[in-house]
Amino acid sequence: MGKGHRTMGGEGNRAGRSAAAATGSRVARPVVVAGLAAALLAGAGGASAQSGAPVAPVAADTAPTFSRDVAPILQRSCQHCHQPHGIAPMSLLTYRDARPWARSIRDRVARRLMPPWHLDTTVGIRDYKNDISLTPDEIDTVVRWADAGAPQGDPADLPEPLAFPRADAWEVEAMLGRPPDFVVRSTPYHVVANGQDQWWSPELEFEGFDVPRYIRAAEFKPSYPLGIRVTHHGHAMLRGREPAEGEARPPSVRLVGMGIGKRWDLLPEGVGKLLPPGPATVRFSLHYFPVGEEVTDVAEVGVWLYPEGEVPARVTAGERQFYVDGTHRERLRASDILIPPHGHLVLEDQYVLDRPALIQSFRPHMHMRGTEMSMAALYPDGRRELLSSVNRYDHNWQIAYVYDDDAQPLLPKGTVLMLRAKWDNTAANRINPDPDQWVVFGARGVDEMSHAWIGITYLDDAEYEELAAGRSAAAEAGESQ
Repeated sequence: MGKGHRTMGGEGNRAGRSAAAATGSRVARPVVVAGLAAALLAGAGGASAQSGAPVAPVAADTAPTFSRDVAPILQRSCQHCHQPHGIAPMSLLTYRDARPWARSIRDRVARRLMPPWHLDTTVGIRDYKNDISLTPDEIDTVVRWADAGAPQGDPADLPEPLAFPRADAWEVEAMLGRPPDFVVRSTPYHVVANGQDQWWSPELEFEGFDVPRYIRAAEFKPSYPLGIRVTHHGHAMLRGREPAEGEARPPSVRLVGMGIGKRWDLLPEGVGKLLPPGPATVRFSLHYFPVGEEVTDVAEVGVWLYPEGEVPARVTAGERQFYVDGTHRERLRASDILIPPHGHLVLEDQYVLDRPALIQSFRPHMHMRGTEMSMAALYPDGRRELLSSVNRYDHNWQIAYVYDDDAQPLLPKGTVLMLRAKWDNTAANRINPDPDQWVVFGARGVDEMSHAWIGITYLDDAEYEELAAGRSAAAEAGESQ
């Protein structure tokens, strides 16, 4: 079913679709001494980060041990969350911590439920800054270790322990080596012990700066420890105040978006997001879900800036929202979401890029019936490329898949960005709350929606040609080696 093109605020033109059955004061923070493991990536935030290459496979006739074989895997892909001050329910730092959970670890790893990385690693772009997935050999190592009785092995084989920041510390501070330049805090919200989803959207005054500044990084931090448990996702948007008559309102700036598994955005060196001068209003949008006890949350957003007067080489829009469920001028949004009991739904949407673009990250967002989302590019020359496929989407995690710098999709003007989403409203969907219900669009977790948060930087023609030439030269150099 085609429809006319329309501009989506710089995201490009909507090409068509098809369906099948606080205060704004600047707050100083002490420097965190316990640094995040050298692994934490200098890109955009994920659940944790990879600290080194995949662990070498263990010979088939050798029983893996915790000290020699399993600890390095846990250290790289699990311990950032599974440590005493992390968000996970148990620590996996030591053999004594991990041994009682050996069978559970085996089960979660064998079923690829843990670590949380829901991307199809066999298709599309393979190189991501925050890839914490396990290789087949690593999964085999963990399974054989548990099946062998979870032996400890020689403690002398253990890798050096890593130091992790507390979950109530700023993770970006450990990476940049300095506290945020300013912190904005929401007003408190009291989440009931039991009930449906809850939302809180306080607006706060922000004094702002006298001159334009550029954001290097931003982090969203719910209260620790209970606020982290009840906060499913949230956003913080800065909006300039009403201008004087005849003046244009400054553009709104999305400071940061978070979800379970994604707390921060750290832009590459030389890339920044414009923070217009002048006073503004910061609006929080917080989605809570009760967890069985009353919780009072105060969300904080910390922002790291480039030095005053420094203009980064490239200015980015950051994460932008691309709908898959549709926004229609003539009727309510997402009227195409109608999933029958024990049924499925597939929706597609396309955007024509009205200028060149560089994509840094891909973060699908659906609810409990959502199971898959993919992003592909149809180039002006007719070539089609699958960029990423999140084929095991899990609403319990909101992960941004952050491309390696050299793997970031570089798209010429006229490229069609193609998004495809799938829903499963059957009993086969392990987190489906009730397959007997019809499902329609809505903000609650038991309702549905579908969009992608795409980290995108729009380019002018000269920037695109420069980047394209650099990649061609690098490819030629690689082929000649």
